[in-house]
Amino acid sequence: MSSPLRIALAGLGTVGGGVAKLLSLRGKDLATRAGRQMEIVAVSARDRKKQRPFDLKSVAWFDDAAALAKADVDVVVELIGGEDGIARKAVEASLKSGKHVVTGNKALLALHGASLAALAEEKNVALKFEAAIAGGIPIVKALRESMVACGVDAVRGILNGTCNFILTQMEKTGRPFAEVLKEAQRLGYAEADPSLDVGGGDTAHKLALLASLSFGTAPGLEHVRVEGIEHITPDDIGFAREFGFRIKLLGIARRTADGIDQRVQPAMVRAGTPLADVDGAFNAVAADVGPAGHFFFEGRGAGEMPTASAVVADLVDIARGNIGPAFGRPARLLEPLKPATAGLASSAHYLRFEVLDVPGVLAEIARHLAEAQVSIESMIQRGRAPGEHVSIVMITHETRQAAVERALKAIGRSDKVRAQPRMIPMEAP
Repeated sequence: MSSPLRIALAGLGTVGGGVAKLLSLRGKDLATRAGRQMEIVAVSARDRKKQRPFDLKSVAWFDDAAALAKADVDVVVELIGGEDGIARKAVEASLKSGKHVVTGNKALLALHGASLAALAEEKNVALKFEAAIAGGIPIVKALRESMVACGVDAVRGILNGTCNFILTQMEKTGRPFAEVLKEAQRLGYAEADPSLDVGGGDTAHKLALLASLSFGTAPGLEHVRVEGIEHITPDDIGFAREFGFRIKLLGIARRTADGIDQRVQPAMVRAGTPLADVDGAFNAVAADVGPAGHFFFEGRGAGEMPTASAVVADLVDIARGNIGPAFGRPARLLEPLKPATAGLASSAHYLRFEVLDVPGVLAEIARHLAEAQVSIESMIQRGRAPGEHVSIVMITHETRQAAVERALKAIGRSDKVRAQPRMIPMEAP
């Protein structure tokens, strides 16, 4: 058996602790599979005095994570997080020093992935990041290696467990967003500042990486259209159920005739389909792979062991000598992403209007929709409340998003409409 793979851990939080546990508990079998032992020989964390559920007595301690680049190790595992700061310094220093790097840092890679991949190739070392997308789901390896023969046409996913938990609980209980968010924070599913999750930013980071792996483009966020779930109401969820749909926050990257369409948005997904059936804090990714067909992956998107298992899988790959380009093709050949023209995406749409129950309001809405060439497939309006607010809900036929937005802008100016009209696209199974 070869000499041990010497590992440095930067970050000893939930995932770092999980990596240490797995290497201890599963070390013998992992060594058999990897062809060599894997040993943690150095660590870095913020609090040296904190009690941890694993032994660090024989491990070198570094107060500065970037200094791990100078340690006598083969690979540095970065689990600090953040798009810049010490995480970036540690990764760049490690690569420059000829150390392999494994990271779960989606924000860092979404913004600096192409340059880091180029640096890794220059130094002939690995940059691996299975843990950066969807926790324990092995989607990075699948897109980078298993689906290359036919090419990927589209990838869609539920990529944030916090949002999926909130939407699932809103559906089950009928409670509003703000109330369920507080519960998610209490249970540890949501951060004290949840804006990156519920605003769609976390999903956007992961989608940028999925798009790069799928289409051979340099990762980046500038062309990702992002909308979160803060404005989803129990009424929206209830109406979706009546039409036979569930609301999910999706990250979608799709190859179109004029470029790559990337969006993070709440979407209506038909009930009973694989994506619709993903509940709670679980994640899922669906990939359309040309003539090879449709593939679906589901699993735990976060947590100690699911994410640690992804880190260890990358370590096993490195121990075996499997390096290869981080994004599936050499960094110099990653193409600038050409974005699809805004507004050309076409789908059916869910529309909800809060209006005064007065004569002529429906006719006014219908006129603006007709002028934008938006046709209606079905509609719900219940009860009468003369002079009060009522909801009118419609499902359109397949229509370009720009046309729907144009109609809603005109409708929103009406003095009979009491709130900004709501639009949620319908996503095909």
